[in-house]
This record gives sequence, structure tokens and C-alpha cells, in this order.
Amino acid sequence: MMHEREHDDPFISAYNPPPQTAPYSPYSDGQYPAHPYAQPLRPAVESLDSYRDDPVYPPGSANNSALLLPTSTAAPGAMSQRSYGPDYGGPYAARSSGKKKRAIGFGVVAAIIVIAAAVVLPVYFLVIKKNNASTAAAASSNNSGKNGTSTSGGKVIGAVTGGDGSTVMMTSGATFVYNNSFGGYWAADATNPFGSAGRANSWTPMLNESWNWGTDRVYGVNLGGWFVLEPFITPALFQAYPSAADEWTLSALMRADGTLQATMEKHYDTFITEHDIAQIAGAGLNWVRVPIPYWAISSWSDVGKDSTGATVAEPFLEGVCWKYVVRLLGWARKYGLRVNLDLHTIPGSQNGYNHSGKLGQVNFLNGVMGVANAQRALDYIRIITEFITQPEWADVVPQFGIMNEALMSAIGRAQLTSFYLQAHNMIRGITGVGAGHGPFISIHDGFQGVSSWAGFLPGSDRVILDTHPYFAFDQQKNDAPIATSEDAATAGGIWPAQACSAWGPSLNTSRTAFGVTVAGEFSNGYNDCGLYLTGVNGTTSFGGNCALFQDSSTWNASLKAGVQQFALASMDATQNWYFWTWKIGPALDGVVRSPLWSYQLGLESGWMPTDPRTAIGKCAARGVTGPQFSGTYSAWQTGGAGAGTIDPAAVASFGQWPPATISNVDALATSLPTYTATASIPSLTFVTPTATGSADAAVTAAPTVSVGSGWFAAQDTALAVTPVAGCTYPNAWSAVGSPVPTVCKGA
Repeated sequence: MMHEREHDDPFISAYNPPPQTAPYSPYSDGQYPAHPYAQPLRPAVESLDSYRDDPVYPPGSANNSALLLPTSTAAPGAMSQRSYGPDYGGPYAARSSGKKKRAIGFGVVAAIIVIAAAVVLPVYFLVIKKNNASTAAAASSNNSGKNGTSTSGGKVIGAVTGGDGSTVMMTSGATFVYNNSFGGYWAADATNPFGSAGRANSWTPMLNESWNWGTDRVYGVNLGGWFVLEPFITPALFQAYPSAADEWTLSALMRADGTLQATMEKHYDTFITEHDIAQIAGAGLNWVRVPIPYWAISSWSDVGKDSTGATVAEPFLEGVCWKYVVRLLGWARKYGLRVNLDLHTIPGSQNGYNHSGKLGQVNFLNGVMGVANAQRALDYIRIITEFITQPEWADVVPQFGIMNEALMSAIGRAQLTSFYLQAHNMIRGITGVGAGHGPFISIHDGFQGVSSWAGFLPGSDRVILDTHPYFAFDQQKNDAPIATSEDAATAGGIWPAQACSAWGPSLNTSRTAFGVTVAGEFSNGYNDCGLYLTGVNGTTSFGGNCALFQDSSTWNASLKAGVQQFALASMDATQNWYFWTWKIGPALDGVVRSPLWSYQLGLESGWMPTDPRTAIGKCAARGVTGPQFSGTYSAWQTGGAGAGTIDPAAVASFGQWPPATISNVDALATSLPTYTATASIPSLTFVTPTATGSADAAVTAAPTVSVGSGWFAAQDTALAVTPVAGCTYPNAWSAVGSPVPTVCKGA
């Protein structure tokens, strides 16, 4: 899972930015092996020897699943550089007789047929048809494949791929049919997991091609409730423990009855599967936003003393979910999806919401333990940055959300900006500066609106502003009808136009005033109806009867049409978006009780668009216009000239770390307790769940190439923070209003 990195040299700074150089990558643009659909393995003409059910199919066929072959590096028409053999003495060799030429010609044809059979047939039987005894025997008679593949016991090991209608085998041995009518395909090689990748659809750049902000659009979905639990997404888990209100209390209860490990591992393994990721690509989407917890890395068994003097331990399941995160990254590569990895939880809680880990106080940069919790947060951000910046993962994870929904009203704008500047400099000290050097950094608007972030840290390197536009949580009745018509032009009542006018102009203006701006979350929830949507013991503000919106099996065509038009208008207004969320799990009665929040259920039941591009123009059609973004960002905003040279005035205002003052404590920040940087720093490693099913060797084979060390920057040798020996800290999750300890200062 992880290992400890020892400190190398205490005098080498961890955060000195390296010089701006060309980014290191195992492949530059266009260097993935060419996909076989570009030049399919098929005969030029149909002959008497070519049957209609041969395992050689045109690109659009459901059964086209050829090997992913590398392209030749020779120029078109270039002569081979191999030496002349005994049958060919060079350009002046004596002519062969016609009879010999015919024999050679027949031999070449026979060789081509044998090679084609060796390449195509194994893939056909692996991906398209289940092996039977006769095909296995035939395959085992030829146990050497071509182009990096081999066979063993009738099973192919190597890169395999498929398009619309192809059959995919999962590591469990189960199969499903891949449906993608948008020109997408999947590709994978278990032995070289970084050497091939799929394509989400025809309009999305491949992973090894540049993403152009301002031109390419994010059509994304969140994988909420998977690695960070939320009661309304996985209600059955919380119904089984009625006193649980968040992952902290749920984990404590499961730990007490001995079920924590088994229950959470089952959830990680089954809530989102490879089939889900394939469906996301097949729905015309191209990004996934993946909330992860800091306890994917580690948790602490001592975060201070409670009011009784008892030691407080974080109850979360430490380190276990990381292998499932790595598996997800592999699936994303396989289907050509980009990942926005989002650090959703912060020690002490950055917002006091249940999805921060613990419902209650904000103890990040707030209260007595505010600085200490920020120290831990920087360590976790650093460890994740080191992993995803490795060339093995850089193309799959081009965006890193470093903190979800920090509550600025509790923390303070100056304090949060100071933290963001510190995190920016730390990250760019690891990745380097400029396009191609590590991921874009995503920050949330702190619930202050995107306009308040205009002019943020001019000259910073590739920072994205993330906003979460919702009507559901505005504490209004929101009882205007949405089921008004089945006609697309009028369906949805006031709600489509409301989405367009509330969100479109502000986001477009922010793209000019701030830079890249995305809607990291939005949903169909125009009201706050849904089991546990406002918390386990929450109340609703909706002015109508919520029962209708807690069981979609009762919805009529007018309601579905209204919800769909609201979804399309929201997509058009925000332009670059991630729907929250892909899946809502059923309650104990088997019914999805928050259907407005499930993209998957909407696709299955007819209220989500099967092609997200149909959203374009919906706001104009509703008569809503406003500021338009030109599509061109300033060079520094996307890693071009000037990136990394932050305006000196901004540095002067926010460059002090820790900030001079912390909210909700009657003391200077310099007098508050801190941790000491004297512990070994853990690093994340390549590890995936053990395959326990009966999948073919091509699916379960171990990598035969380097999978990286988990640590990108050799110059980053600083140690991790840990409590000062002998110091008694207050509970780091409940320290607002606590007395300031007298001897708790780290070096």
C-alpha cells in the first residue's frame, strides 16, 4: 500500500521549484500505438476464402476487437534497414526465375496468412467468443504471439481492445457488452498498463493528446459516495446503524462490532465497477471527478485529548481504499476518461459537513488546532501530488482538487488564500512550472460566488476555480412545477431558464476575470427532496410533497421531460461540468430514494440525455443570453508564458505562512500549537485488489514494466509532521474554544 521514505538531506529544501523544462512523459502527443480501427485488419476484398463470420471485422462492427499494434517508426515508403539476406543480394542481385518467384510469392502469402491468424484469432477468442476445448487446443499448439502478445494454455497475454458491441471480461471473470455509439473504444494491456489507452469518444482528445481549455469541453460525472461516504448516496449503510450521521460515527460503530474492514472493502469493491466506467464513456462523458479521503494514505491514532482527558483516535479505515483508487485509474485509462482527483476530506474538517469525514466543527485554519490541521493537510496534498505527477499517471490525472468546499465564512478569505498560495508553491516545487508539468490545481469558491475570486494570484500556474451551483440547498420552497409539458421547448417550467440565468453569465465572466472555471458539482435536484439529502436527521425546505421525488417509478412522461430539460439547461449554462453523482445506492427497501441525483438511473429511465452535446444552445433557446467567453485564456492561466511568476503584491499580501491570525481564537497564529516535521513521509504505491475470479490471463497478468516508485521529485526530501513529544493537544476535531496549550510548538 505504502512505504516510508527516509529523509536524505535536511539541508535540501523540498519546495525549490526546478527549472522550467520540457515535461517528461513516457510518450509525447501521438505516441500511443495506433489504434487498429484506423487501419483495420481485414482483407481488401472479399474472396472465396473469406467467410462472412470470419473473426476479421470492419471498424463499425460489434465484433471488431483486434490487437493494439504499435505503428512503424519508418517513414512511408522507406526501405527497411535490415541487411540483405541470401535470397536477395541487393539492388544488383541476379534475377530469380519465374518459378522461384512464384514459390516465394506463395510462401509470402502463406506467411501472411499464418501471421494474421496468429494475431487476430487469439483476440477473437479472448474478447469475442468464449474459449471452448477445440479453440483452446488450437491456440495452445501455437504458443508464441506477435507484437508483444503471447499465449499460454489458450489464453492471450497482451494488449486487447474493442469498440461498440464488443465483450469485455472483468477481473472477476464476468463479462459485459461495451456500448459506445460515439466512436469510443477500450484498450488495455495488463502486462504494460501504461502503454495503451482507450478513447472516450470521437470529439474528446486521447489521453496522450493535449486538452485545450476554452475549446474542449468537460462532460463529467462525480463518483461520489464511493471512497468518501455520504448518507444520501449509500443510505443502506447508514440505515443499518441508525445513530451514525457521518463516516466518523459509522466507522466507529462498525469498528466496535468488528465489521469495518469487511463492510468497507465490499463497498469499495462493488459500489462502482468497471462496467460503470464503461457506461460513463458510453454515455458521451469524458471526465470523472473522484472524491478521495486523506485516510486513503493514513489516519492518526492520537489527535489529542477530549474534555475527559481520553485520547481521541480517528476511526476511519486507514489505507485500504487506495488500491481501489489505483484500480479506478487503470479503468479510466482503459476507457479514455480523464480523472479530476479531489481531496474531499481534511484533518479537523474544512467545512463541518458530513462528507468532510465528521459532522460538526470546522477545525482547519479555524480555532486552536487550525494551523496544526493545515500542516497535516499540506502533507497529504504533497503525497498525492508526488504520485499523480509520475509519468505513469500524469496523462490520466490532469487535475487535482486540493480541498473540497472549504467554508470560507468560518476560515476567512485571507487565511484560505494564504494556504492556497503555500500549497501552490509546494505543488509546483514538486512538478515544475508550465504546461505538461503536473496537474492543474483546482480550488473551490468557498461558497462566496465565482465573482469574488476575480484577479486571484495573478501569474499562478494553472489554477482552476471550482464552483458547485445548486438550487437544492438555498433553503427556499422551490415548489414551482417542473412537470409542465412533454414538449422540449417548454418542459421544465421556470427551472431551465432559472439555471441559465443564475449560472451561465457568472461562469462565463469568471473565465475572463479568473481563468479556467468549472462546475465541479451540479445535479437535477432543484428541490431538497431525498432520503438523508440534508443529513440523517435533516429537514427539508421544499414546499410540496417530497414523496414524489423519492421514487422515480411513479414519474410520468411530463416529469421526466421537465427534469431532462433542466439538466440540459444546466449543462449549457455551466459548459464545463461534473454531474453529482453517477450512482445513488438503494435504501434497505431496494428503492433509490434520491433519484434526482443519479445520472445512471436517469439514463436508464429516460430523464438524462444520451448525448450531452444536445445541451448546446438550450439557454439561447430559452431566451437567456449574457456575457460570452471568447475561448482564449491568458497564456499564464494555462501554463504558458508568465506562469509561476506570481504578482509581487499578491505575495506580499498572502505570502506569510502560517497566516498572522486564525479565526475564532484569541491568540496570534504564532502562539498556536503546531506539529513537528520529524516523521518519515509515506508514499503511495501501485497496488490493486487481488483478482479472485476466473478471468483470463490477459486480464489478470501482473505488470512486466516499471510501475513507478510513488514519488516523482527526488529533491523532495522533507519529513512529515507528527505531534511534539510530551505535548498534550486538544482534540484536533473539536478544538474551537479550547484553551491554547503552553508547550506545543514544532520545529
